[in-house]
Amino acid sequence: MSETKLKITGMTCGHCQRAATKALEGVSGVESVEVTLEPGAAVVTGAADPAALIEAVREEGYEAEVA
Repeated sequence: MSETKLKITGMTCGHCQRAATKALEGVSGVESVEVTLEPGAAVVTGAADPAALIEAVREEGYEAEVA
């Protein structure tokens, strides 16, 4: 099982954190997601394409990159 770490910018509150979490959970191959507001990061477990993870976060209005 692989783990992908993302740096997420633009999240400012709990709502942002939940939106990013829900977006990442919707990506095919994701088994679990942990999003932290500070420092703005996510750890995604599963066989998901990192590009798909980044796109899901961007569709919610935040920026993301592989950490």
